Amino acid sequence: MGLLDILLGRTKPVAPNLDQLFALPSAAVALEAAAGFTPTGCGAVCFATVEGAAFEQTHREVQALLDADTDRTGPPVELRQDDYGYSWLVSRRAPDQLPQLVNDLHAVNSSMEVNGFGPQLLCSLAVFTDDAGRKLALVYLYKRGTYYPFAPLPGTGERRDNALELRVKAALADDLRIEQDLGRWFPVWGAPGL
Repeated sequence: MGLLDILLGRTKPVAPNLDQLFALPSAAVALEAAAGFTPTGCGAVCFATVEGAAFEQTHREVQALLDADTDRTGPPVELRQDDYGYSWLVSRRAPDQLPQLVNDLHAVNSSMEVNGFGPQLLCSLAVFTDDAGRKLALVYLYKRGTYYPFAPLPGTGERRDNALELRVKAALADDLRIEQDLGRWFPVWGAPGL
């Protein structure tokens, strides 16, 4: 970054660090202690919709990689599209298999990045729930290298529980690199598992 960039307020984007996904299992312990949320076993990678043979080949490679794991519950990876036109690769595990779910998310992200689909990657998330049935996602922003909580309010359409999100932010500040710009805490309506 040069002097002109500094004077004009330009910054270099943060390089994605997919290894930050591996911080989720320890953050889950803090999340359960602070707010009573436990993993559901559902996680997903969101990306701008891609069509073509190259993406189909990448999807088959990811599917084959995750199919090789015999310790999985449900289908290895499911490809879905939401109402907003984004695609999701969804992985489901048993709730106590969060480390394996994180491995799945990392493998999907890495495969897409290696095969040239990095610019289409938007976020990854893992879904949590509490005893009252409320859902919460910890969302990793691929292009920012940061996390944020997303807590939709059940039965209210597209409204979110901002107070819960801020409590989770405070509880996980030592465990995850939390996105400080609240304007980047994008709602992920229609995300799998929520």
